[in-house]
Amino acid sequence: MEIRVPIGKRKTKKFTVREEHLASFLGSGNVNVLSTPQMIAWMENVSRELLDEYMPSGYTTVGYHVDIYHLKPAPLGSEVDVTAEIVSQEKRKIKLKVKAKMKETIIGEGYHERYIINLERFADKNQKIEKK
Repeated sequence: MEIRVPIGKRKTKKFTVREEHLASFLGSGNVNVLSTPQMIAWMENVSRELLDEYMPSGYTTVGYHVDIYHLKPAPLGSEVDVTAEIVSQEKRKIKLKVKAKMKETIIGEGYHERYIINLERFADKNQKIEKK
């Protein structure tokens, strides 16, 4: 089955930086600001939610590549808007431009790539790997 997604479509979602999102809490740094792993997780989340809008029943996407720059800090309690925009599709591979902003300041940006998968086939392959 060939699944096509609309190039140019975007989704934005708001997140609040809480203690469990801090670099000091996650161990990715010693400072009390939004961690890079958490920012990337939010970018992946918004990307998946955007693409799920176009997936037929039994299909989803999985992340497989990120190319992200974390440009500015976001302190505890700040609100961060994360946007994902579909920029290209090559068969099952979809590339999205992602951006995180705190008010008007871009705190992170880059690209995220996801693959379209059939959930049933993916589960079958996973079971075969687990049995080895």
